[in-house]
Order: sequence, then structure tokens, then C-alpha cells
Amino acid sequence: MAWNYNTKVIREGRSWTDDNGTKHPTSWGSWSDEEKAEAGLVFTADPPPFDSRYYWDANTPKAIEDTPNVDEKGVAVVGADGMPTVTLGLKSTEIAKSKERAKGQLQNTDWYVIRFAEIGEEIPPSVLAERAEIRKEANELEAQIDACKTLDELIEAVTPKTEEGEL
Repeated sequence: MAWNYNTKVIREGRSWTDDNGTKHPTSWGSWSDEEKAEAGLVFTADPPPFDSRYYWDANTPKAIEDTPNVDEKGVAVVGADGMPTVTLGLKSTEIAKSKERAKGQLQNTDWYVIRFAEIGEEIPPSVLAERAEIRKEANELEAQIDACKTLDELIEAVTPKTEEGEL
């Protein structure tokens, strides 16, 4: 929250000068709202908080579906490859995050797979089970994300859960 004079933010505890050259004291913050308004001050409330992962601002949610890019005439914008371009929606970005998480988790045991490919040494069953579980969880999350029709459903799907509920 801030008090403004014209386009300038006026900080409490500091003097300020108006357009008529009148210097106002550092104690102006103790004035009533009416006195502040008479001096030309306008109160501007802080914008409401919002989760920037899902909203552009407090009132504008981001698109959950991919959106084709079009020019001012409504014609599809094409990339260097000649294919139409899109702005990725939240579902695409959340699925990409899920894939990255799974990739990071699988990297810890990739050396078993490489060793098996190179010299044929068997991968321990516990490692195979762990890798299968990582892929299964990622695939399930991606299916949940893909099935979402609303932003609230998407947020619910991607919010980590504990046994007691949300983290």
C-alpha cells in the first residue's frame, strides 16, 4: 500500500513537495485521510496476492490448453520450420515438469542400464522395480494432468500430497 502524489510514491517519514512548491513535513503520515486527500495524495492499495505459476495477475488465470499463435489478422504464425507456433498452456508445462522430475530420478540408476547395455551385467531387481515405479508415477500424473478441464482441477492434480493431505 502506498500514498501517491501524481505519479510519484510518497514515502512515510519523508517530506515531499507538491506542484505548487509547498514542502510538506515528514509527519504527513499522521494526517487524516481527508487531509491527505486535500493535499493531493491518493492511496493505492497493494495488488492482491496471486500464484504466478497459475495466474498472470490476481484476476487473470493462465491458459491450461496450448494456444495457437496468430497475427493481428487471425492468421497462424509459423516458425522457421514452417509449422504453426503455439503458446504452451499449463498442462503442457506441468507435463514437461513431470518428465524432467522423472528424468532426474532415473538418472541416479541410469548407470545400471548403461552397464547392462555395454557388458551385459544384470540390473538388480530392486533397481528395475524402482525405475518402473518412477515411470508409473510420472505416467499417472501426466494422465491426471491431461484429463484436467479447469485450472482448479490442474492445481489439485499437481499439488503434492502427503498421507494426511496437501503439503
